[in-house]
Amino acid sequence: MVTEPDMQSSRVARVSVVIPCYCCKDTVRRAVDSVYQQSLRPAEIILVDDASPDDTLALLTALAEEYPTGWISIVALVANAGPGTARNEGWNVASQPYVAFLDSDDSWHSQKIELQYGWMQRNPTVALTGQTGLTIEASSAVTIEYYTKEDVAFSQVLSRELLLSNRFSTPSVMLRKELPFRFPEGKRFCEDYELWCDLCCSGFACYSINKPLTFCYKPLYGHAGLSGNLWKMELGELRVYSALRANRKIQFISYCSLMLWSLARYIRRAIKLACSRGSV
Repeated sequence: MVTEPDMQSSRVARVSVVIPCYCCKDTVRRAVDSVYQQSLRPAEIILVDDASPDDTLALLTALAEEYPTGWISIVALVANAGPGTARNEGWNVASQPYVAFLDSDDSWHSQKIELQYGWMQRNPTVALTGQTGLTIEASSAVTIEYYTKEDVAFSQVLSRELLLSNRFSTPSVMLRKELPFRFPEGKRFCEDYELWCDLCCSGFACYSINKPLTFCYKPLYGHAGLSGNLWKMELGELRVYSALRANRKIQFISYCSLMLWSLARYIRRAIKLACSRGSV
């Protein structure tokens, strides 16, 4: 059983943390522990096993027993459906008014919940907060800097800014549970970006955090896994714009411009990745 850290008080944040899990035995403990070590601990963690073919589910069950009874709950999907669907399943059963997402191979700054949740409580009209996150090498040590409330600033991300570039990595995001949107079901590429754009283009206020409170242990592009296939990621982004246009959330001229902008960025990334591999 994990013992209580000295910094922890009896206060609990009314936040449900959702972590989609797929073949993540080597990393999920780090993710869960970064939630448990929060200066203001969330009320619950929901681990969603996305039908892992290995013994990830058994490990999650054992892991839940190491923490206070009832703090971790597990949802086991019968068929692999992708991270968006897994997050939706956790979101739907969340018991708290705020939901925060974390990936099984990433972690949080120890003050993330305290600072992010505190600000959203003071600004209840805001739908979502997050950031791009700090990408670090898996073998690197993370230097934790203490932040006061005054150190951390939140700035609104307008729809035109978000459409040009995703400003929110999923493990950084906290949002209100009551929102009438979800991740697109079954989609495996840019499903998170589509949700952020749906919210922002529908008039919901989204804000970015200026200090690194999320640690991502893989580069966004050129890495094994979902982000490793550049073209599929590009198709995912193009389909986001197509979905927004189909739902009349962007104008036709904006749609055409965004498609060209996205393709130009894809070509630049592909060239950069090819050059970096050729220099190895």
